[in-house]
Amino acid sequence: MFGVFRRKVVSGSCSASVIGKSWRRTRPVASINAGCFTSEGEVLRHSRITENVRSICHVTQPGAAVNLRPLRDVMTSLHPCVGMQLQNRMFSSESGDLVDAVVPFMGESISDGTLATFLKKPGDRVEIDEPIAQVETDKVTIDVASPEAGIIQEFVAKEGDTVEPGTKVAIISKSAEGAAVPSKPASSDAVSQPLSTAEKAEETPKPKSETTPVVEKPKPASPPPPKTSASEPQLPPKERERRVPMTRLRKRVATRLKDSQNTFALLTTFNEVDMTNLMKLRSEYKDAFLEKHGVKLGLMSGFVKAAVSGLQNQPIINAVIDGDDIIYRDYIDISIAVGTPKGLVVPVIRNAEKMNFAEIEKEINTLAKKANNGTISIDEMAGGSFTISNGGVYGSLLSTPIINPPQSAILGMHSIVNKPMVVGGNIVPRPMMYVALTYDHRLIDGREAVFFLRRIKDVVEDPRRLLLDI
Repeated sequence: MFGVFRRKVVSGSCSASVIGKSWRRTRPVASINAGCFTSEGEVLRHSRITENVRSICHVTQPGAAVNLRPLRDVMTSLHPCVGMQLQNRMFSSESGDLVDAVVPFMGESISDGTLATFLKKPGDRVEIDEPIAQVETDKVTIDVASPEAGIIQEFVAKEGDTVEPGTKVAIISKSAEGAAVPSKPASSDAVSQPLSTAEKAEETPKPKSETTPVVEKPKPASPPPPKTSASEPQLPPKERERRVPMTRLRKRVATRLKDSQNTFALLTTFNEVDMTNLMKLRSEYKDAFLEKHGVKLGLMSGFVKAAVSGLQNQPIINAVIDGDDIIYRDYIDISIAVGTPKGLVVPVIRNAEKMNFAEIEKEINTLAKKANNGTISIDEMAGGSFTISNGGVYGSLLSTPIINPPQSAILGMHSIVNKPMVVGGNIVPRPMMYVALTYDHRLIDGREAVFFLRRIKDVVEDPRRLLLDI
């Protein structure tokens, strides 16, 4: 016989709040139900032994107010009478003294990652939320944090394993008793006993047996080394080569760049920019700019503002092909290519058309620091309608950048070199920079591309155009 307890209003003028619908019996009832009362006048009916709690129903007692507390509060109030433990931390599972550290949620578009490295060793002491391992994904590196303070007992996963959110990585003991203790060396008595037995066995004389002389067969002559033809190249030995697996970030970058080459009709146009006025502006106002805004005035903010002006004049550069349609973006999100020790990442400056020089410089510095520290998030790299890549910081004089999908163009900056230029009929030295625009020729014609790059040149050479909007 299966019994079902339904909610019941003890007081006629008030209604009970129901958290669960019923307490279900899993065996025939053979014992008397016991009541469990809380401090706020709640009563929970359950069987001490023969019942299996599936859901919870609590009612009000006469003269007690209706309690609308959530399930977690009700479960907490049951601690004096019901042995129940709640999981109070996300991405961790507890079993008494031991706690499991598992891989956290990695993002909407990321389903798995590679366990890159362990930051701790078994037996190390860790604090709560302290990183113990790093998981490398296609875009970012994510830390696996300790859910509780304690001692690392053991690592369940290995470096190089593919892990998913919720995968157990390590077992942590809240107390030092559960920590892994190195095994003691065997006692000298245990070691000496097998040694003495072996020595006795050696001392025992072996029975002599008549041996017949063995006639050795002549060994065949070793074949001469193969002769290499004069035209065959001499390759280096394999011992001087190292094979290292690619990181997930490097594989992702390689895939996207190759897809860009296979999908787009890439074409690059070049121009030359005189940096005299922008560098003079920076030199004159850098101290006042730093004092007021707390950030240095660089050249990137000038090129970002120039790119915004060019995209507003040529909206097709900010558009993209989607199937048989063209998507025109009414916003300007500028992606800035940043080279990190782990690979190339492209954080995004959102709504750059609404930002001034100081806001752009602050955002660039913040994103660059996060990228180099490996703390940048996926949301900070998602999207983007146009990319600027500055190879000049590495000394590049000229290059043809590759479009970052799903964008349609990318601007390449290069190093500044003093060159003799004709100004007013005279040959004078000028700091010059080559700029390159790679664009998708399926969507953008050469006319729009040249006009856009010309706008970049005009604004950088005379920043006053931004103030006058000409």
